[in-house]
Amino acid sequence: MSPFQHGEVFVTEDGAETDLDLGHYERFISAKMKRVNNFTTGQIYESVIKKERRGEYLGKTVQVIPHITNEIQEFIERGARAAWEGKTDVAIVEIGGTVGDIESLPFVEAARQMSLRLGRGSCCFVHLTLVPFVPSAGELKTKPTQHSVQKLREIGISPDVLLCRADRPIPEEERAKISLFSNVPLNAVISVWDADSIYKVPSMLHKQGLDEIVCFALGIVSRPADLSAWDKLAYALEHPEHEIRIGMVGKYVDLSDSYKSLNEALTHAGIHTRTRVTIEYVDSEEIEREGTAVLKNLDAILVPGGFGKRGTEGKIKAIQFARENKVPYLGICLGMQLATIEFARNVCGLAGANSTEFDPDTPHPVVALITEWTDRTGRIERRSDQSDLGGTMRLGAQRVPVEPGTLAYRVYGSEVNERHRHRYEVNNAYVPQLEAKGYKVSARTPTENLPEMMELPAHPFFIGVQFHPEFTSTPRGGHPLFKAYIEAALACEQARRTAALQKVA
Repeated sequence: MSPFQHGEVFVTEDGAETDLDLGHYERFISAKMKRVNNFTTGQIYESVIKKERRGEYLGKTVQVIPHITNEIQEFIERGARAAWEGKTDVAIVEIGGTVGDIESLPFVEAARQMSLRLGRGSCCFVHLTLVPFVPSAGELKTKPTQHSVQKLREIGISPDVLLCRADRPIPEEERAKISLFSNVPLNAVISVWDADSIYKVPSMLHKQGLDEIVCFALGIVSRPADLSAWDKLAYALEHPEHEIRIGMVGKYVDLSDSYKSLNEALTHAGIHTRTRVTIEYVDSEEIEREGTAVLKNLDAILVPGGFGKRGTEGKIKAIQFARENKVPYLGICLGMQLATIEFARNVCGLAGANSTEFDPDTPHPVVALITEWTDRTGRIERRSDQSDLGGTMRLGAQRVPVEPGTLAYRVYGSEVNERHRHRYEVNNAYVPQLEAKGYKVSARTPTENLPEMMELPAHPFFIGVQFHPEFTSTPRGGHPLFKAYIEAALACEQARRTAALQKVA
């Protein structure tokens, strides 16, 4: 999934690569999603074809209806059973795309069939539509919503609730018009306007009675909703006591969705440290062209994960700037690998050090595929076959012990359990040289002995992690690594401010 098209690729605990929306579900309901909680058209068709090859359809002609639609229903039920160890009360199913799109038609049809099979009171259809505002006319247009509902009803589904997205609250008159032409009760036409934080949306929906409508449709008798936790989060977000600027150095600077979980994790840490975190996206290719001047007024620097050579030298320059100027640094996945390359080049004197991902002929492959290591000297032979790139990934959560006395230990304690999505590893053969110069490996995988966390003890805060901690951060609890990072950035900002005052004095 390209970050340019889909935004971030979210990774579940058991190693599934999914759409970023699943990450929002994890953050909101504090449940651990699994591989079965996300499926695509390709997986459905693959499963049906395999069943046909095994003879499970007894030679019948395989068709979209009933075979594809039945398979979709089976996947939905399997996902519901797998969650919460079989104790699921309600399954929330999101069908992506637009009503009428050829890609989503089998899924919508499967939903219609499922509601018919399960019976009244077992299904509630919530339809999300767009109500655009036309500036030249100065009005909200309800026609797109009317046509979307019409297409949905042609398929055989009458929505119980309409969530009407707009850049502003939808007035009563427009809501009444939508209600009349879509045959949805007025109280079930819910206005969902742009909020400055997604964590204000639960209260927005609750005040319009969405939860009561859904519970009534499903025959659920529940206690009144208690959203005090969300109200506290929203209050802390709106009333910070501090402010810092973090430079996120990457190549997807125009697409904040490419780093969605990372942005949210920084926001969570800001909530729990009462800090307004301003993220400045820095184009690593701009640093390659014009130098590191753009980094001078930042309170911290972060290099996120990624793939590909483009912009890597700019990221390395940013890491060097953070190391030499004692600016708090957090490197995630590729950010740790590039920090290792920078240290090998500029501190250990290993000229030309690189990753074999970027330079297959590098004289010092400090980062490489583990299958490329041929002996304990780190010598690299001919590159392994990579015709199936997806099959070479390390994906999902892994428990790793942490070395006492390190920054990693102060943050995590004795063990870390985080999710991975990467292909390349720090080459163990170079670790003794790196550690001799002060670059500390603070966590290693228990079986392969691969570096998982690396840090500079002589630096105020300089740490790289091979995993993706942003995937496990939640607004309710935050994340220890990001909270420690924000606290280090606060200390840097306060030290800079004190130095500026002393200079003036």
